[in-house]
Amino acid sequence: MKKTVLSVVFGVTSLLSFSQTQQDSITFDPQYQMNAAQRVLSADNNAVTLGAYGEITYNQPEGDNGELDVQRLVMLLGYQFSDKVQFFTEIEFEHVEEVYVEQAFVNYNVAPNLNFRAGLMLVPMGIINEYHEPTTFNGVERPAISGSIVPTTWREIGLGLTGRINSASLSYQAYVFNGFKSTDADANGLIGGSSGLRGGRQKGIQSTVNTPNLSAKVEYYGFLGLRLGLAGYFGRTQAADEVDKLDGADVGMSMVGLDARYVFQRFTARGEYIYASLTDADAYNNLTGRDLGSALSGWYAEAAYNLLPMNNKQKLFAFARYEDYDTHAETEGSLVENPAYDRNDITLGLSYHIAPGVVFKGDYQIKDNAVEGADAKNQLNFGVGVWF
Repeated sequence: MKKTVLSVVFGVTSLLSFSQTQQDSITFDPQYQMNAAQRVLSADNNAVTLGAYGEITYNQPEGDNGELDVQRLVMLLGYQFSDKVQFFTEIEFEHVEEVYVEQAFVNYNVAPNLNFRAGLMLVPMGIINEYHEPTTFNGVERPAISGSIVPTTWREIGLGLTGRINSASLSYQAYVFNGFKSTDADANGLIGGSSGLRGGRQKGIQSTVNTPNLSAKVEYYGFLGLRLGLAGYFGRTQAADEVDKLDGADVGMSMVGLDARYVFQRFTARGEYIYASLTDADAYNNLTGRDLGSALSGWYAEAAYNLLPMNNKQKLFAFARYEDYDTHAETEGSLVENPAYDRNDITLGLSYHIAPGVVFKGDYQIKDNAVEGADAKNQLNFGVGVWF
C-alpha cells in the first residue's frame, strides 16, 4: 500500500513538473529586482511553478505587552499554458486564521514588450504595494504610509496593459480597476480619519462597482543602479446599491505617487512621496458621521549600508528611515484637522540576510505626532522573513 501511494505521488509530481521560484532580496539592483509575480511569470517552462513567502513578527510597544504573530504566509502558484499565456496567483494566510486571495490574473503576451492582464491585481502605487516580500525591504513592519495612504496590500479586480520601451529605458502599466468601497448598505462609512483609505479595500470579495477607476505607472531605469517611478490613480469610490444615489455616498479621488530606489556597491537608498486629493468629503462626512480628510499625504526616505564585505554571501544592512504622513493634510467644511493624524516615525535597525531568501530583522521606532506634548508609544520590533 505504501509503495502504491508513493508511486501515485511521484506520478502526479512528474505529470505537473513542479518548479520553484527564484529568490530575491533588497541587495539586488532595482533595475533588475523582481517581485513574486514577475519571478513566477518569468519562468520559462510548461509547468506549475510553486513558491512562498512569509514573516513572523514580535512587536513591543513601550509600556504594553508584546505581540507575537505569524503575520502572513503566502503561497505562490503559476502556470504557463503556452509561450504567450500564463496564470499567477497568491493565496495569503494572515494571522493564522484569515485567508485571502491576494492576486489572481491571466497574463497574455500580445507582442514583444506588450502584455494584456485581467483579474485580481496589485495597484501600481509606491514601492511596497508591489514589492512587499519580506526580503525586499528593511524594517520588520512596512513603512507607515503603506498602511493608510497606500493601503498595502491594495489589490482590485480589473484589466490592463504592461510592458517596456527599452529604447527609452521605460516600463509602463495601465489598468482599469474597480475602486475603494466608501459606504455599506446602511450608509456606514468605511474610510476616513486615522486609518485613511484602508477600510475601503474590496480585495476582490464580491466587489461592488459603479464607476471604473484608472491606474497607471511609468518607471525609468536609464541610470545605473537607479529606478524612478511616477504613478497616478483617478476615479471615484464605490457605494452599495442601496445608498449609491445618496449625496455623499461616494467621493472623488486623485492620487499621485513618486518613488525612487538606488544601489551603489554596499549602499542602498529608497524613498517615496504620495498625495491623494478627495472631493465631496464634506458630504460624505455629513452622511456617514466619519471624519474623512479632503487630502492625505506622506513621504519617507531611507538609507542602508551593508556592514559585511561585498564578496560575502551574507549581507548585514544597518538602516535608518524617516517618515512623515498625515491623513488630515486638508479637511473640508466644519471638520477641523486632527493633529494626532499628522505623524512622523524614525526607524533604526538591522536586516541580516543569512542566505538569499532568508532575513532576520530588528529595529526600534521612535513615534511622534503634531499634538502638543504628544506621548506616542515607541516600539521595538523583531522578525524573520523568508521567500522562495
